Amino acid sequence: MTDLTRRGALGLFGGVAGLAGCAATGEGPEPVPFSGNVAFNHGIASGDPLSDRVIIWTRVTPLTGDGPIEVSYIVTEAEDETVEMSGVFTTSAERDYTVKVDVAGLKDGREYTYSFGVVTTTGEVRSAVGRTRTAAASGIRPLKAAVISCSNFPFGYFNVYDALADEGDLDVVIHLGDYIYEYGPDSYGGEAGEALGRRHNPPHEILVLDDYRQRHAQYKADPSLQKAHASAPWICTWDDHESTNNSYRTGAENHNDGEGDWTERKAQAVQAYLEWMPVRDPAAGQPRAAIWRSFDFGDVATISCLETRLIGRSDEISWGAELAGVAPEDFPETARDVLARVNDPSRTMLGPDQEVWLSGELTGSVQRGKTWQVLANQIIMAEVRMPNFAEKLTQEQIAGAVVAAGENGDFVRQVVGFSTLGLPQNLDAWDGFPAARERLYKSAADVGAHLVTLTGDTHTAWANTLKDTASDVRGVEFGCTSVTSPGLGDYLQGVDSLGEMFSDANDQVNWFDPHGNGYTMVSFHTDRIEAVFRKVSTITEADYDVRTEAEFIYTKESGLQTT
Repeated sequence: MTDLTRRGALGLFGGVAGLAGCAATGEGPEPVPFSGNVAFNHGIASGDPLSDRVIIWTRVTPLTGDGPIEVSYIVTEAEDETVEMSGVFTTSAERDYTVKVDVAGLKDGREYTYSFGVVTTTGEVRSAVGRTRTAAASGIRPLKAAVISCSNFPFGYFNVYDALADEGDLDVVIHLGDYIYEYGPDSYGGEAGEALGRRHNPPHEILVLDDYRQRHAQYKADPSLQKAHASAPWICTWDDHESTNNSYRTGAENHNDGEGDWTERKAQAVQAYLEWMPVRDPAAGQPRAAIWRSFDFGDVATISCLETRLIGRSDEISWGAELAGVAPEDFPETARDVLARVNDPSRTMLGPDQEVWLSGELTGSVQRGKTWQVLANQIIMAEVRMPNFAEKLTQEQIAGAVVAAGENGDFVRQVVGFSTLGLPQNLDAWDGFPAARERLYKSAADVGAHLVTLTGDTHTAWANTLKDTASDVRGVEFGCTSVTSPGLGDYLQGVDSLGEMFSDANDQVNWFDPHGNGYTMVSFHTDRIEAVFRKVSTITEADYDVRTEAEFIYTKESGLQTT
């Protein structure tokens, strides 16, 4: 695929002349001309589709002049090109010149196009045109979703975004978090970014509101990301890096005393996210970080989008911190103490308010006759333990992996040593909150929900069968790999059987792929779910190919099957 072809596809969203000329444009209020010059440098986006409304978004860049800018918008039904909604939105520096409109009064299950414009004293400037779609109010039309996460700008080109936009006829893109990363150039991804010329802006770890705004702006300026946003509505939730690494309600691993007040930093990260993302703001009276929300798609599925970081998550417990400085002979005793705290029933991932809300959403979805109850969930839900690499790998393989990892060689040694303990792998995931996971499973089982979990975070791909502590099947999990961020296979290089080792070592892991970057296509039907895992051939060059890595079908009767 040539660069010309790849970038040229953006022309699909650039033909604004015909849309600007629709007669109904003048039915709304006339915008006041802006005295300066403007540009739409950050594309357009839509999101949070309901049966009668959808969010549309853009950002206007004032090139000259200042003060408020009146931005017109127009939403047109794609099939017959009739204008459904138009209006004017006033933006300013107070909201970083972003525009977010909750366009109501639309027809359900319809495709629409939308665009924005600014009248200046020298003429009108128009945005690109985006495609969006409302959710069906009823019926059994399949739901076609692309699932993605973990897009670290310095680690590589956003070829994954470009590829998923070419899938065509997407109902929705589901982004499960780590849309941006907070690090500076001397940290995670900095070396790769230096080599590719994709350095983070601002050139330091982001801490305050203006920093977060600049980082969002940098990501949104990427042409491949713009193309993906223009192709379909998105349902988004954050994970940790939209604030900072391994964040929780009262702090974060990557927030220290010299970086100001955590509550203030968290609030400013949330403000920038709500400004820059096509998400519906929490209802009045709710905390600003309470972005949990649900979406019905006909009679096929309810997608409940979770918040697992900033509202209810209990304090971090991590093996790295707990075992640091502990002599190997003392590991078992330390591990017992850690697991006792991990298993404390008071530990919560969602917090009590969200747990009650989710239980109600599962109940309501089942009562409304929806086939699947889907969780847009950030972190792995299945129980996962590392295979014993000290037994599975030869000394030559371990030594080769250490050498191949370069500056991450110590990490490889730590992984091999930890794997001998047979412990839950990742306490930042649901394995670190087992009582909360059991409560979730019970609430789903009590109402007969058919649980489907979509997961990001790990930079690796998964197909898992979810089971409770009694080994009863509670659902299925599809974990997508990353847009750019490196996975375990990038660190344990040269171990081709790594995926099979994980599936052999874990009853809940049907398939695991620790290599590469890509996305997961998940199609929901009333009788089955089809999951297709796709990868791009490279993220270090702009030209790439796409291949299908694995395909699965899940049914209530037969469970998870490869195809």
